[in-house]
Amino acid sequence: MMYGGTQSKIDLAIEYQAQIPILRPSIRARRANITVKFQDLYGFTVEGNVDDVNVLNEVREKVREQGRAWWALEASKGVNWYLQTRSSTTLKSSLKFSVLVNGMTLKKLIRKGIPPSLRPKVWFALSGAAKKKSTVPESYYNDLTGAVEDKVTPATKQIDHDLPRTFPGHPWLDTREGHAALRRVLVGYSFRDSDVGYCQGLNYVAALLLLVMKTEEDAFWMLAVLLEDVLVNDCYTNNLSGCHVEQRVFKDQLTKKCPRCRIAAHLEAMEFDVSLVCTEWFLCLFSKSLPSETTLRVWDVLFYEGAKVLFNVALAIFKMNEEELLTAHHVGDVINIIQRTTHHLFDPDELLTVAFDKIGFMTTTTISKERKKQEPAVLAELDQRLRRLNSLNEDDK
Repeated sequence: MMYGGTQSKIDLAIEYQAQIPILRPSIRARRANITVKFQDLYGFTVEGNVDDVNVLNEVREKVREQGRAWWALEASKGVNWYLQTRSSTTLKSSLKFSVLVNGMTLKKLIRKGIPPSLRPKVWFALSGAAKKKSTVPESYYNDLTGAVEDKVTPATKQIDHDLPRTFPGHPWLDTREGHAALRRVLVGYSFRDSDVGYCQGLNYVAALLLLVMKTEEDAFWMLAVLLEDVLVNDCYTNNLSGCHVEQRVFKDQLTKKCPRCRIAAHLEAMEFDVSLVCTEWFLCLFSKSLPSETTLRVWDVLFYEGAKVLFNVALAIFKMNEEELLTAHHVGDVINIIQRTTHHLFDPDELLTVAFDKIGFMTTTTISKERKKQEPAVLAELDQRLRRLNSLNEDDK
């Protein structure tokens, strides 16, 4: 599999099948049921038992089935049929109905997963990245990265510090070439948006985008559309105010969406702060917490339906562990339960079925109202915290 370069023009169907090998643990591993190591589709080393291997093989068969469904639609409706999902007042009624049907089909298909070989072009088209790129000169990315290559800022220093810590051991990301590509994307964006600059967490997001999109420039524009259009404002600014608001919204929704088992009340009684797990989820968009293909299935929906999916996925993780969480009596136990589950969620359908079918899907309007409701208190707390910190600094002088 190629990383960070231009994909050769080979038959996509052949490449697609080659990307999805069947995992076969050794006879010894099968007999002893010991932990085995293997690489997933994106080059990450995965540790699991034979049951995990069997789950991954089932998932890969589902990926093949999804691939056949997408290829069939491309054959019958045209290569870019998924672009015909936006209605317009100028369309005739018959065409509007066709657009509506395409949109419903696309939403259902995306929730079942975009095939890895189609992911780059589908994401780029549906997320708005292609449109955003079209508004600037063709040489924009090369001009930007060339102009800022040797500049030194607090952001570039932090980026350089984080590069070797970003998915260490990965066969491409953890190389000189991989570090250089990731650095160009992150440094370039830090100069494009000085309000965001660089925030820890973006390195993991950009790295995974590089693996999916194959080229730096496409990864850069996906990062741009993500931060500028898909996610909430101020999520990655200096005080992380947007991220704090998201966590407050999530905590409130945990009470509303899981009332039967009283998870929220139980966690609060233990003085468990959801930020202990949710900060990483919202900043890294699950890229550090979930297996890569599960993360990318979440991102499939994220780039089409918006940031509301992050809340449903976070709620689903707690929902899937509700019985065990209610038996926990220490904060450390809660963290261990959550991390053990997320690290072994190799079947994306298991997670997304709970997120979409067992938890009422949150609308963008609902999320927006909740954010506006929580934002004043969060900003006041952050301001108070800053004042207290400044006061302590003055006392130390």
